[in-house]
Amino acid sequence: MGIKERHEREREHVRRAILDAARELFVADGFSNVSIRKIADRIEYSPAAIYGYFPSKDDIFFALAEEGFEIMHDAVGDDSQAPSPLEALRRRMRALYRFSVEHPEYFVLLFLDRSVPRIRDAYDRFDRLVALKHSMAALVERAMAVGELPGGRDPRALVHLMVPPVMGVAAMRIFSRLPDTPHIEHLARDVIETMLAGLAAGLPVTFDPGPALCESTVPPEAARPSAGPDEHAGDTSPSTV
Repeated sequence: MGIKERHEREREHVRRAILDAARELFVADGFSNVSIRKIADRIEYSPAAIYGYFPSKDDIFFALAEEGFEIMHDAVGDDSQAPSPLEALRRRMRALYRFSVEHPEYFVLLFLDRSVPRIRDAYDRFDRLVALKHSMAALVERAMAVGELPGGRDPRALVHLMVPPVMGVAAMRIFSRLPDTPHIEHLARDVIETMLAGLAAGLPVTFDPGPALCESTVPPEAARPSAGPDEHAGDTSPSTV
């Protein structure tokens, strides 16, 4: 291994250590209560060394958010074996709940900490998130086209209606606000089925999601469903997904 390769490997090792320490501290103490010095102390580096990798604490969060949305996209976005658009939506909602179970630190950081920087303020960094939202809306359109869901409603609005119930069960499980039972996943499944049944019943939708953010940052093929100084106010609504 040459000197350059060794140096790059060492930098990646330190960068990974910074992100891992920051993720643990942000989740344990809250983003607003963690300083660069606190992160540096955790990995036994100086604050100046941290700034050599990330210009600010916000940049550390955004790097973690990119990782989290990448994991979420890979977990939720694969519906290639689903026999119908509605079943693909069902599987995606179940996968979103499993993401919260299998990656609770990322889930808390991305959706439950109100003190983190606003995702929408750096939306162009999150192509995976944008692509996931586009493909969800495309699935809703396909479900309408084949008669699985009534038409005449904004697909993006329906996506916004689907996500919060799942997020709610996930958040209540993480914070131990649900009955002490091993069957919490059944509750998530029941919530998803109830939500889909409500959408299939054609209930009126009054919610307007407004203009989509960064429409031009995602190529059309990415939107198609798969074949067959530091603190800011947080943007923590489940509609971020």
